[in-house]
Amino acid sequence: MSIKPKKEATLLHALIPILFLVVVLFITIVVFEQDPHIPLIMSTIVAGLVAVFMLGFNWTELEEGIIDTIKMGMQAVLILMVIGTIIGTWILSGTVPTMIYYGLQILSPGIFLIATVLICCIVSISTGSSWTTAGTVGIALLGVGTGLGMPVGMVAGAIVSGAYFGDKMSPLSDTTNLAPAMAGTTLFEHIKHMVYTTGPALLISLVIYGILGLKYSGQSIDTAQINLLLGTISQNFNITPLLLIPPIVVILIVVMKVPALPGLITGTLLGSIFAVLFQGADFGAIIDAAHYGFEIETGVEIVDELLSGGGLDGMMWTVSLILIALAFGGVMERTGMLHAVGRAILSLANGTGSLILATVVTCIFVNLVTGEQYLSIVVPGRMYKDAYAERGIHPKVLSRALEGSGTVTSALIPWNTCGAFMMGVFNVSPLVYGPYAFLNLLLPVINVVYGYLGITITKIDKTEKATA
Repeated sequence: MSIKPKKEATLLHALIPILFLVVVLFITIVVFEQDPHIPLIMSTIVAGLVAVFMLGFNWTELEEGIIDTIKMGMQAVLILMVIGTIIGTWILSGTVPTMIYYGLQILSPGIFLIATVLICCIVSISTGSSWTTAGTVGIALLGVGTGLGMPVGMVAGAIVSGAYFGDKMSPLSDTTNLAPAMAGTTLFEHIKHMVYTTGPALLISLVIYGILGLKYSGQSIDTAQINLLLGTISQNFNITPLLLIPPIVVILIVVMKVPALPGLITGTLLGSIFAVLFQGADFGAIIDAAHYGFEIETGVEIVDELLSGGGLDGMMWTVSLILIALAFGGVMERTGMLHAVGRAILSLANGTGSLILATVVTCIFVNLVTGEQYLSIVVPGRMYKDAYAERGIHPKVLSRALEGSGTVTSALIPWNTCGAFMMGVFNVSPLVYGPYAFLNLLLPVINVVYGYLGITITKIDKTEKATA
């Protein structure tokens, strides 16, 4: 039996499912205000049809590509599900209400955004995880900011900025280890080289958040509203500093390099135990909160919104979105259509600046098309590694560009694993918080500007070139 020869994917082949995806997503989300799941399924079908009838692939090969890509994102899916149980049990136990209660008394609108960024920076550097940061202190800070009368998108943007700063700069982060591995440099060379771009991005972001904070500090705080929030929380939960133990323990566990899933499951167990000890919850209430999320009706709308949510079931919308996006990405990757786009972009890169611009654009493109930040580092890393070497550019410049565009922009795309995760945790779309995630927006731009101006673009010296 003869095997039908496969054709090499061209830019035209790749543009068919990509343009279809763009059009159908726009119509669905903007015109009809519906969820993106079905458009992504439709786009996966179109990509599959192109692969079978134009490129010569069969279903088994496409299915293997889908499954392999989903495997790459499965840890993210499992973490998201556990985070859902953490949020549900931590609200039930009073841990989240306690963090909000004390935060409302300590922080003021004038310093809140800056404090939020710095707190998230510290936690994410310690844990190496933007997700752990968002799912623990992030949800509390969002509640505090909302209680202080600040726009929810602005607060979520500050949380994401701080969380991703630490995620990029921590040696414990998976993407911070993945980028230098793909580029061919060492972890600490990579981190040291990122200081030149991430440091200025953080400083500029803090200045912007400071200016935004000044706008709100000029307004008088509605003390009656704050007192109503504090009173309602204290009436419905036993508030004590001991309830801060679960997030502190989870952060310490992750710092001690315990794998993410066992560490986060420990957080759920602690939340369940503390719910019994401090709120008198029974087994049924714990199971309900972990599975379906926590719900409360106090008669005060803002408290009900702040303290209702979480649960395994509450994350299923996000989980299904991630799996569908990964299926589309799997077809595009396995059939070579992604690489066809990369080749077309690379052909336009003549100088160092345009090469870094091509890297950044490709990383963002892969994030948009595949919905997975790991692929946004792996695929462009493989595409451009030789091009950087041929031009005598040190691989740490490539690794910095990969992380400074692939990692940070993933949180700005609703159907990406990271954007979907943040949306599931905060109940706020990336389209709402994205304009305020200044660090995530600035980093790709700074990387490109450095490329064109030749700032910190290290060349390979002759010794390295000979031993490489």
